[in-house]
Amino acid sequence: MIGFYTFMEGVIAFFLIAGGLFAFIGALGMTHLKDFYMRLHGPTKTSTLGVGCVLIASACYFSLVDGGFNVQELLITIFLFITAPVSAHLLAKSALHQKLPHDPRTQGHPEELDEEEENPKPQQRSITPPPS
Repeated sequence: MIGFYTFMEGVIAFFLIAGGLFAFIGALGMTHLKDFYMRLHGPTKTSTLGVGCVLIASACYFSLVDGGFNVQELLITIFLFITAPVSAHLLAKSALHQKLPHDPRTQGHPEELDEEEENPKPQQRSITPPPS
């Protein structure tokens, strides 16, 4: 019969290996994808899962060694999963605002990148004097 500690070591090893694989895939996506919009998916999706798996493994290990539940790793994991999508959204909106060029293979065409809206004409406002 497999002991509890042996089983937990297997679970911790699984999360560490999965975290390392996710982080590696995220790094590959960062280096191999062509434009900013494609590269944004590497660190925001897979690297977040990689760091999350490593933090879950750390929480399991220290709760097993110390004999009690450790809240710090759980709070860091929750903070990571909340802030990573928000920062990716802000980076994407900033890139759209800067009108960064995109690769033709990028799916979808945001209206922010249209050429005809590049120099909009300012609207003329007539100033009328107040009635006397």
